[in-house]
Amino acid sequence: MNSGLRAEGTPPSGAEGGAPVQNTKVLMLAALGVVYGDIGTSPIYAFREALIASSGGEAASRGEVLGVLSLIIWALTIIVTIKYICFVLRADNRGEGGTLSLMALARGAMRDRPGPVLVVGMLGAALFYGDAVITPAISVLSAVEGMKVVTPALDPYVVPITLAVLATLFAIQRFGTGGVGIVFGPVTLVWFLAIGLSGLVHIFDGPEILLAVNPYYAVHLLTSRPEVAFVTVGAIFLAVTGAEALYADLGHFGRRPIVLAWLSIVFPCLLLNYAGQGAFVLTHEGKVDHPFFQMNPGWALIPMVVLATAATVIASQAVISGAFSLTRQAMQLNMLPRQTVMHTSETQPGQIYLSRVNLLLAIVVGLLVIGFGESGKLAAAYGIAVTGNMLMTSMLLYIVMRRIWKWPLAGAIALSALFGFIDIGFFLSNIVKIFDGGWASLAVSLAVVIVMWTWVRGSQLLFDKTRKNEIPLDFLVDNLARKPPHLVDGTAVFLTGDPSSTPTALMHSLKHYKVLHRQNVVLSVITAQEPTVPDSERVSIERLNDHFMRVRLRFGFKEHPNIPIALAICRRQGWKFDIMTTSFFLSRRSLKPSASSAMPTWQDRLFIMLARSAADATAYFRIPTGRVVEIGTQVAI
Repeated sequence: MNSGLRAEGTPPSGAEGGAPVQNTKVLMLAALGVVYGDIGTSPIYAFREALIASSGGEAASRGEVLGVLSLIIWALTIIVTIKYICFVLRADNRGEGGTLSLMALARGAMRDRPGPVLVVGMLGAALFYGDAVITPAISVLSAVEGMKVVTPALDPYVVPITLAVLATLFAIQRFGTGGVGIVFGPVTLVWFLAIGLSGLVHIFDGPEILLAVNPYYAVHLLTSRPEVAFVTVGAIFLAVTGAEALYADLGHFGRRPIVLAWLSIVFPCLLLNYAGQGAFVLTHEGKVDHPFFQMNPGWALIPMVVLATAATVIASQAVISGAFSLTRQAMQLNMLPRQTVMHTSETQPGQIYLSRVNLLLAIVVGLLVIGFGESGKLAAAYGIAVTGNMLMTSMLLYIVMRRIWKWPLAGAIALSALFGFIDIGFFLSNIVKIFDGGWASLAVSLAVVIVMWTWVRGSQLLFDKTRKNEIPLDFLVDNLARKPPHLVDGTAVFLTGDPSSTPTALMHSLKHYKVLHRQNVVLSVITAQEPTVPDSERVSIERLNDHFMRVRLRFGFKEHPNIPIALAICRRQGWKFDIMTTSFFLSRRSLKPSASSAMPTWQDRLFIMLARSAADATAYFRIPTGRVVEIGTQVAI
């Protein structure tokens, strides 16, 4: 049973899953800050919210405390340790992970039916955005709420301070995270050691809490209190939010450092802290207020609040960076319009900044903090997007098991059924909270789905419509060979999405200028279903005659296209590309809504708005502006 997905010719990366050749301990430390920031801050609110759900806000009984803790222990074990650590992390796409990487992998294996896979991937990506706006809001807000434990007089300042922290966080995004990232790992390591030690101390006060390892208490809580079981399970899920980051950041660190960090540091410290909170509640007659902060003695309370705030900022930073990366992947896969991508590091290609995404995230996160005001209320909005994303991952994982790993049908169905049963259970238990705040993440996810589907559908309709009006390139080349127009020196490169048809810019150039360059290149940029493409596979050249050739450039969905650098590779294949004697001709379409469109009018207008907001092709493909000629046309869609 082979689960390795490394492509032939891909060089070894040094660490599993595509991580650079670095010391495993260094990568483990870095992974703590980026990968485990979200799930590592869950103890601040997860145990409290689950206990409130099971006890109805009253003093919790011994059975409820043990049952809630048992559910958390087994949720972390099955979802994170078994599902993600043992299986999902093995589904790497040339070392890369994440929803869209898994979708690209599954689509490549389902060439007969790629449409349903695209829909599943689109839903998973949209749900990630729903999670991306909730995580900073609930994480920072819950940490700042620790000030109320210090003194209730600070209660009115919780929301303003939270907004100030978040505003600062979003404001510094454009400067990059390289410098700040250096301290992410060490600070998060201190955080895990602190919460682990804090929990260990209280376990000695109530050692009977260790009985919660027995799953009997989890089953008993759910069966004996069916009226609150659903709500309790929904709250329990807060303990595993952030598990999807293990897969999303696979390409940054590799599988081995992520796995070792989980098994040696994160998992033990989380278990110790949750058990310590349970012991603290048991020894205080089941009273539920804010056990995470209350179980710290007076001298340690303020440092813990400060450390919690730092940890939640780091967790938020990781989610924001993830949203940037996901957006770039979606753009490359033509699921979103082009946006200007700013690279914030000269050495780390993964460190990018997208101003529009950053602004939209900042606005939505701020509105959530103001609208909900308390982390307890935000908790209801948290689980739906994450559970939905995990469910999409399980569906795509089944395709990988069957089509790529070649698992037998019985084995793939059995494991997928286990994961699917748990994911669906968590999803349904969170759906009931839709009117208590769950609508917020669903609204964000729905908006993203509408935008993605409109762009995918509109782009396909536009492609089909323009193709009908275009002349086959081979036909034009043959005609021009028989009756050549006046030739001028130099090279003309015509960008097109359809290499078999004559580019609109070429037709208009012939029509208006009535001349032809001595060398004409019909250039197509193709996004591969892999994250990166080696230079040996970057360029393919097809010479049609002495004056025409067809060139295809392939880029991975995690790469940023740079046409001049890619064309320099053509010298190895005989074309002496010289940027100073080359002109690039681009077609700029002016879109108008059509009464006969296959999309409703509102979707037509949305697609046109998205097309107008797309980044300029010249800047996106890194073409020198002095070498570009744009020719405009009107198209009704």
